[in-house]
Amino acid sequence: MIPKELFKKIRQIEIRTKGLVSNIFGGEYHSAFKGTGMDFAEVRPYQFGDDVRNIDWNVSARYPETFIKVFEEEREQTLLLAVDVSGSEDFASSGQFKREMAAEICAVVAFSAIQNNDKVGLLLFSDQVELFVPPKKGKKHVLRLIRDLFAHQTKSSGTNIKIALDHMVHVLHRRSIVMVLSDFMDDGFENSLRAVSRRHDTIAVHMIDPVELDLPDVGILEITDAETGQQILVDTSSMHVRDLYAEQAEIRTRNVQTIFRKLRVDRVPIHTDIGYLDPLIRFFRKRNKLN
Repeated sequence: MIPKELFKKIRQIEIRTKGLVSNIFGGEYHSAFKGTGMDFAEVRPYQFGDDVRNIDWNVSARYPETFIKVFEEEREQTLLLAVDVSGSEDFASSGQFKREMAAEICAVVAFSAIQNNDKVGLLLFSDQVELFVPPKKGKKHVLRLIRDLFAHQTKSSGTNIKIALDHMVHVLHRRSIVMVLSDFMDDGFENSLRAVSRRHDTIAVHMIDPVELDLPDVGILEITDAETGQQILVDTSSMHVRDLYAEQAEIRTRNVQTIFRKLRVDRVPIHTDIGYLDPLIRFFRKRNKLN
């Protein structure tokens, strides 16, 4: 039984995001993710007149005759929403919690996807795979995903993006759209991201709270690490401390951006004090121009 407050929240999200999809995002999503148009189906023996560019040399090398790849029209796509639910996502210095905003973004994109007759799946992760819901079609399924996003009780507060990406490699058998929503406060995931991005259209939605970039001048501040529980006292009135903090934040952001750029993974920065509407629209329209 869904608690009354949670049901009300899900209903509000449904109304708000469906309005955005109808008025803004539906067409943008369709244009941004057209897909390749053709999908690999099988191999068959080569026949005179076949396009030699479709020869499957790996298969042909094992047999005395030549085989070509047969493609079929791609009628639908699969979208996997991979959402970081670690402790650092339950944080907000202003505006919405990162996790709440990520859930709204998922709702907008998921409703856009089913309008396009695409399948939508969900993967929630911390330092383990917390929940995996296989991709399916339909409004009822999307509402179930939204419920899971808000109702899921996280088992761990840590972050391990690599584990989530490795899981995707094993569960996604056809080329899909993969949208990873996280603050990416982790390392060691580059090789796994490379494996996913080689096979799937991968987008990194980078959730950022303003305090993660600049420390405010509020005197002595007790800071608790949301993932480890470690507490430290910081003198935020010190210009040196604030400058050092900002410098480390810039290095961390630059390192993440370098990984995405190197792997050709699209990055969508979402600042929780500003909102997700404009950044998502800009991203979709940028993709439209490239298609």
